[in-house]
Amino acid sequence: MKKDIHPDYHVINVKMTNGDMIQMRSTWGKEGDTMSLDIDPTVHPAWTGGGQRLMDTGGRVSKFKKKYEGLGF
Repeated sequence: MKKDIHPDYHVINVKMTNGDMIQMRSTWGKEGDTMSLDIDPTVHPAWTGGGQRLMDTGGRVSKFKKKYEGLGF
């Protein structure tokens, strides 16, 4: 195996969306850094089996619905 071509593999802290901290090995960041997740297996519908939720950021969905409300949607 060639030397000095692989990234440093070290332990980091991962902060889940509910505040729990877990340790895992990664090439991300430096030893002891903390990665905060926006989505993790405890809340993502792919893992929880929940339905899809529609996020209306900036009122775009409600603006669309209002614009086309008379077309039978």
